[in-house]
Amino acid sequence: MVVKVLVELSNKNIDRTFDYIVPKTLENDIKIGIRVKVPFAHQELEGFVLEISNCSEYNDLKEIIDVVDNDIILNKELLELGKYMQSTLLCTLISCYQAMLPKALKAKNGVNIGKKIDTYLTLSNIPFTKITTKQAEVINFVKTNGRVLKKEANLISTSSVKTLLKNGVLIEECEEVYRLKHDSDKCQKHELTCCQQDAVDKVMSSENKSDVFLIHGVTGSGKTEIYMEIIENMLKKGKSSIMLVPEISLTEQIVSRFKKRFTSDIAILHSRLSEGEKYDEWRRIAKGEVKIVIGARSAVFAPLSNIGVIIIDEEHTDSYKQDSANPKYHALDIAKWRSSYGSFPVVLGSATPTLESYARSEKGLYTLITLDKRVNGQNLPETIIVDMNKEMKRKSGSFSKKLVESMEDTFSRGEQVILLLNRRGYSSFITCKNCGYVSKCPNCDITLTYHKSSNTLRCHYCGYGTKLDVKCPNCHEEAISTLGLGTEKVEEELNKMFPDKKVIRMDYDTTSKKGSHEKIINAFQNHEYDILLGTQMIAKGLDFPNVTLVGVINADTSLNIPDFRSSETTFDLLCQVAGRSGRGDKKGKVLIQTFNPEHYAITYAKNHDYLGFYKQEMSIRRTLGYSPYYFLTSIKISSKDYEEARDISNKIGVYLKKNLLKTVVLGPSVAAVFRINNVYRFQIVLKYKKEDNLYKTLNDLIEHYKTNNNIKIDIDFNPIHI
Repeated sequence: MVVKVLVELSNKNIDRTFDYIVPKTLENDIKIGIRVKVPFAHQELEGFVLEISNCSEYNDLKEIIDVVDNDIILNKELLELGKYMQSTLLCTLISCYQAMLPKALKAKNGVNIGKKIDTYLTLSNIPFTKITTKQAEVINFVKTNGRVLKKEANLISTSSVKTLLKNGVLIEECEEVYRLKHDSDKCQKHELTCCQQDAVDKVMSSENKSDVFLIHGVTGSGKTEIYMEIIENMLKKGKSSIMLVPEISLTEQIVSRFKKRFTSDIAILHSRLSEGEKYDEWRRIAKGEVKIVIGARSAVFAPLSNIGVIIIDEEHTDSYKQDSANPKYHALDIAKWRSSYGSFPVVLGSATPTLESYARSEKGLYTLITLDKRVNGQNLPETIIVDMNKEMKRKSGSFSKKLVESMEDTFSRGEQVILLLNRRGYSSFITCKNCGYVSKCPNCDITLTYHKSSNTLRCHYCGYGTKLDVKCPNCHEEAISTLGLGTEKVEEELNKMFPDKKVIRMDYDTTSKKGSHEKIINAFQNHEYDILLGTQMIAKGLDFPNVTLVGVINADTSLNIPDFRSSETTFDLLCQVAGRSGRGDKKGKVLIQTFNPEHYAITYAKNHDYLGFYKQEMSIRRTLGYSPYYFLTSIKISSKDYEEARDISNKIGVYLKKNLLKTVVLGPSVAAVFRINNVYRFQIVLKYKKEDNLYKTLNDLIEHYKTNNNIKIDIDFNPIHI
């Protein structure tokens, strides 16, 4: 028997299978999709079996060393999906398969996560005589409880337990337990409104078709109830479901609601789980023990069988795109491929759909479902724009007079406040008032952010950190000052302004520990805090009935990013965070502080006018030739050698302009952040409507430079940001 094995090394030079002979002793264990250990050059590697045959075109084949798994890791669907990703994203096949799996199941040496086993004790039928007092105590403990954990019996006497086991008086039973608990009390489901039921019926009418539905529902319109009803209908038909959410902070609230509806028939997949928990959840899914998977982006790869629907909540969120490493996939593209493979619908939901999704619904490629009212009958919150240009003349600091008064009024009614500032840390950068020195990362072309709680300057790109020195390293004067605004600094101001009110901060720095999202959300839900201050992670999906005021500290943070989506990002963020106000029975209010009060993204957000924003932004995109009117591809060329990166970027630019005749080639130019971790980065952007020669040209480019270890070429199709 010969097997074709894809080894674990992600390198274009070996992006293919290698033939190995299977020893007779291992032939019965070989299956397509399992991991095996093989000799490769002068090392031992793991890899996946992709084909089995009786012969090979090559001579002198080596034998596989061992079989790693008893069960198939990559089923037929995931194997085909990996090949699709490889061909459309131009990355290595092994990187596609690795992206699908928890670390414990990746083809990678050194990761050894086993099953968690609990050992139980029961009494045998063997009569017991001549026992000690402690042994009698152990026997009575087991007899009283019927079946006990061995570790609990050991608390009485470890030696007595050993003796009773040796003499056959006690029987030892081992049982696998999962690390993540899913117990929950079931609660009665809500009755759907006519609009919600109509949405469910439309989706269910396409249960065996690969249709895409876009639910455009205002914040508070009950989209989650629709999702749960669709999933319940699929369960009744014996089908499974995947539900994607964009933020880990959102996962906790949604999982809680789903558990109350579906109890333990749920698996969870996201990055904050321990590796052991991910391993358990993945195996529960693969073994068919659950029918519902909830998770972040990578949950779209869940090895469910007989899928009935994939739901992508808050579909506009850029976290659904993997852009930091290969493969640079979008969860929506993966969902649509699986939908086509398995013939089932995909449901997208958002109060602010991407321009691309809404344009597809206008063309009839997606089925549009509109929900324009909140289920509680409340109007959308009143939104007020505060011109900070005028406030700055009053030297009012971070908080306008209107926002302070509104907060005081909210507190007087015993209600809560959410404040958004989409920038963490204490200040954006450190500068010297004497000589103008600005502290920058020594590894990256970016200023360092000051974190006061740890008195450190930190790079949010490479992680470099150093202690703040009050003396300027340039002129040696004690003239260092902090400029810019971060959540840490706003928290300090709030504690001074409202000393009798409790503030809780939710950003990357306060949620780095496991379970921290859930603790913060639950504490605020229980009104242990009066103010929730956070970055964009608090803007989507969270539901706090007692929040009646939302304040946006600086609406211009995302507006000032040099990116063609900055207006869309700003509009989405403002609409989403505004939707956290007035979700219960009380009327809501929103204050947006901005230095650009006339900007269309802000004025349309004030009026909750998605269609108005959509039409204006689409007009701009058409004029400038951006998505959704043109496809975009970003090519980044990077190297530790500046001159080599520059010269090769210029050569690639010439090559692309020569071979892509239907494409606008922009660049090469330096990337927005020119240097990261001492690597210099250049960028070329391709804009095209149809380019038949695109994939061949880019493939040839990759092949030409794949042996040059000094240069890295990164290709990102349909990038979220440029």
